[in-house]
Amino acid sequence: MKAKHQRLILALLAVAGIAGAGVLGASALRDEAAYFRTPAEIAAGKAATGEAMRLGGMVAQGSIERLGDGVTIRFVATDGKASVPVEFTGIVPDLFAEESGMVADGRMRADGTFVADRILAKHDERYMPPQMGDMPKGVAKMAPKT
Repeated sequence: MKAKHQRLILALLAVAGIAGAGVLGASALRDEAAYFRTPAEIAAGKAATGEAMRLGGMVAQGSIERLGDGVTIRFVATDGKASVPVEFTGIVPDLFAEESGMVADGRMRADGTFVADRILAKHDERYMPPQMGDMPKGVAKMAPKT
């Protein structure tokens, strides 16, 4: 076999290998992909029951209700235009609070409640960890250089 044909076969095998890896990667991500929805989109009927999705919004003031089992909470997520009731069983992040941003992974139930598998709390650029307590915000910038 000529060297030209060997190079052609190796190039075709390389292209086939890369294409195969791409197909495997895409099929693995398909199961993990979740659409991001806002409460207004859910209220408009853009979310199907049982569809995996992410719900993003703010926790409505006065809506957090802790159930008797100690790990289940119910609250209302809002975007100012619409609201969606959310139920979550588990430990919520420290930053999770009323009037704060949150993103929840889960699915819609037939009764219109979003059942979250995971909750992420969002914070703004002015966030300071609770461990820093009463430390003024400008102190971190004044740390000595080494």
